[in-house]
Amino acid sequence: MTPLANRSIAGLAGHPRAALLEACLTEAEQSRSVFTTLYPQAARAAATYADAIRAAGLETPPLAGLPVSVKDLFDIAGETTLAGSTVRKGAAPAKADAPAIRRLRMAGAAIVGKTNMTEFAFSGVGINPHYGTPVNPADTAVARIPGGSSSGAAVSVAAGMCVAALGSDTGGSIRIPAALCGIVGFKPTARRVPTDGALPLSTTLDTVCAMTRSVDDCILVDGIIADQALSIPELPLAGLRLAVPRTTALDGLEPHVSASFSAALTRLSTAGASIIDADFGMLAEAAALNRFSPAEAFAWHRSLLADREAEYDFRVAKRIRLGAGMSAADYIDLHARRRDWIARMEEALSPYDAVIMPTVPLVAPAIADLESSEDAFFHANGLLLRNPSAINLLDGCAVSLPCHAPGTLPVGLMVAGPAMSDARILAVARAIERALQPV
Repeated sequence: MTPLANRSIAGLAGHPRAALLEACLTEAEQSRSVFTTLYPQAARAAATYADAIRAAGLETPPLAGLPVSVKDLFDIAGETTLAGSTVRKGAAPAKADAPAIRRLRMAGAAIVGKTNMTEFAFSGVGINPHYGTPVNPADTAVARIPGGSSSGAAVSVAAGMCVAALGSDTGGSIRIPAALCGIVGFKPTARRVPTDGALPLSTTLDTVCAMTRSVDDCILVDGIIADQALSIPELPLAGLRLAVPRTTALDGLEPHVSASFSAALTRLSTAGASIIDADFGMLAEAAALNRFSPAEAFAWHRSLLADREAEYDFRVAKRIRLGAGMSAADYIDLHARRRDWIARMEEALSPYDAVIMPTVPLVAPAIADLESSEDAFFHANGLLLRNPSAINLLDGCAVSLPCHAPGTLPVGLMVAGPAMSDARILAVARAIERALQPV
């Protein structure tokens, strides 16, 4: 672990950036399968510049000179965006940085490298047969999955190589690895952050977002990549109305997840929050409606699949091909059904300050178990995506934050709400985070 481990961005305010960066680069260079590319020269320049400005007695932005990683889904000028694949080697290099990358640079971030990911962002597991699978740092005895698709991104933060990681979330790709690795991930309302310069999975559901170690750090980074800092109110936990769905979201919880979530509810209730059992029966409709990713991914990949499918991760190709049979009429109808579902869900959510649930119903499985069995892989993938993907379908926003006891495997608690309720959801998440701090 580096000097960044368990430190917030605010907690690093007085630390020399260059020294921090060197420790992080050393760890990153020695890490297995976390990064696909490192940028030591540019990162050192950013850290050195931040230290020089500070030495001159001038104020710098909070992120200036601090190490940040970016998922290998985002364009960096002059480089080919591989998105965890080998099939894109030789494709034209990007002409410009993605807007989110450009905004991080403008905030002074020391971008240390591109992180490994599920090929083309199409699974919540995080296994990559081309570049290896980043190992979840939460367990030193068993090599467990990090979650996906922002796998290396999560590990880079959880292992203390970076203060923040830029990723994407189409069905949970920020919140799943955040939950499994024991950090914080925020999926904003999709329209708030431009997806330009990010290789698409689903143009309907793709969201650009970040992972950090705390809700406050997520608030800071979100303001940078959205180019609009939200005004987050200070909400006392007492009196908040927090709905717990009893349809689908609590099905099949592993014992440790169930116990951790129940203990968190008890602490929140003791602190004065109103925990309300709510039906939300329309959540049972989400799985049948959530068919945008295969259809939209197939439209993008069909030419590549026709010529080079053998070079794909077979599990990714299999999921993309599920979209081959959707007609234009079915696709248009799916959008109409989604709009109706969103309207009904937003009405059901309106009496509450937020809805809370386990981010995922299981702890991180062993990598070997999922690599050796296609059935086990797809079963785990379905469970990992189930709760987070409903929020993407809703066009909502959500935070995953840790709720497990220290020394146990990570469990995420998700705080969610409808579109453009980002400021309130972040405020609720911050209040919950404070209440769940170890005593």
